[in-house]
Amino acid sequence: MTEGNNVTESDKKDPTAGDVPVEPVSAEEKTEEEEKNGECKMNLAEKASPPAAEEVEFVHPEGGWGWVVMLASMWCNGSVFGIQNSFGLLFVSLLKEFGSEDDPDLRFRTSWVGSLSMGMIFFCSPIVSIFTDMFGCRITAVGGAAVGLVGLLASSFVKSLGVMYFTYGIVFACGCSFAYQPSLVILGHYFKKRLGLVNGIVTAGSGIFTVTLPFVLSELLEKVGLQNTLRVFCILMFGLILAGFTYKPLLPSKPAETQTGFRLSQIFNMNIWKSVGYRIWAFGIPAALYGYYVPYVHLMNHVQERFGTDANKEILLLCIGITSCLGRFIFGSVADFVKGSNKVFLQVLSFLIIGVMSMMIPLCHIFGGLIAVCLLMGLFDGCFICIMAPIAFELVGAKDVSQAIGFLLGLMSVPMVAGPPIAGFLRDKLGSYDLAFYLAGIPPIIGGAVLCLIPWVEARNRRKQKKEGLSKEQDVSQKMIEMEKAPEDAKKKIGDSVL
Repeated sequence: MTEGNNVTESDKKDPTAGDVPVEPVSAEEKTEEEEKNGECKMNLAEKASPPAAEEVEFVHPEGGWGWVVMLASMWCNGSVFGIQNSFGLLFVSLLKEFGSEDDPDLRFRTSWVGSLSMGMIFFCSPIVSIFTDMFGCRITAVGGAAVGLVGLLASSFVKSLGVMYFTYGIVFACGCSFAYQPSLVILGHYFKKRLGLVNGIVTAGSGIFTVTLPFVLSELLEKVGLQNTLRVFCILMFGLILAGFTYKPLLPSKPAETQTGFRLSQIFNMNIWKSVGYRIWAFGIPAALYGYYVPYVHLMNHVQERFGTDANKEILLLCIGITSCLGRFIFGSVADFVKGSNKVFLQVLSFLIIGVMSMMIPLCHIFGGLIAVCLLMGLFDGCFICIMAPIAFELVGAKDVSQAIGFLLGLMSVPMVAGPPIAGFLRDKLGSYDLAFYLAGIPPIIGGAVLCLIPWVEARNRRKQKKEGLSKEQDVSQKMIEMEKAPEDAKKKIGDSVL
């Protein structure tokens, strides 16, 4: 007699009283048993596989209507930040329009218009991200552009600096914020492999507008005045409304219950804060930006004080705009070939260069040196801007990127608002901008050093996840082996009972 259910002929014909008769297992029963074992294996494999594997992966078109969306987003970036980056020229006009040289806090109070405007664009971003998730990119962008148009038009009728804080610094800036952020999110619906290049092209829009607007702005301010210049700029905002209508979403929408259930956990996406790399990134970048916007607000006035009113100060904005545009093309393409969190090192490099160049501005006693500083500053400004969205996509994923970008921009609002007024206060008290520019170069260097932690943290997380994945695979394999042994052990027990 052998092991298992095999029984000799004598046992079949004349079983003893103490024996338990056992019938041989038929082929059909074996097949059913094997199918059951197979189902157990399949259930274990299904439990081991991640839920994402069950979903159909979305394929990005990498073009098509996406090129139209890219051009619309490019117009958005150009209109919003072209006006903001040219505020240095508006700053000089505001000094003449609403103040006098006898006012000891004139520059401090006037600089609040520009810094408040730039800060509100970023401060509103967390709210914009929630609106984008709830209503979509198209409705959010069109509505925001319409509010921005109203704010800019109202600013053209203002006769006091206090009201300008509200119309230009809050209403116009909030509208720009609602129009700007969807232009970054919608690109992830159409591009994945080319996302770095496309972001470079889109963000280059602000560089192109920064190149052209200073000359147009100077002519308009000289010939038609500040109020009529702001009314002409309303044309750009009307074009922004039309651009928002092109933002056709493609990514699969969320389940119906998440769209109708407005629970707090669904409105405020806390998943983004589970990433340690994102937390470092979200606090490191704002730390670097306390001096970032100072040159855009005060450089024109600094040049006028040091080199005279006849100095061609617009050429400096031209240099920043050209090299910023060039940097976005170059580093946007480079980012497509740099995998993972190593993109952060490009931002670290850009912050270090921007910080050093800010400190070099007071040391330039010839106009040519100032041009060289602006060329380098613009090049790495383009690097910093164009890879923000690709880094956000990689740190938190495409589903959470809207609020990831929104909260980051919201945290950026504090240094954007605080930097220029502090610089204006130092100028009013000390009589020059030298110390203000020296101090403006320190935060980018500190922030860049903080960002160096992200690649190390992300690499550690990948190693940890790899170990956890291997241990899970081993557990599943062990369970499958135990399930395979169970029927064999049962057969052995049945055979022993027959003996």
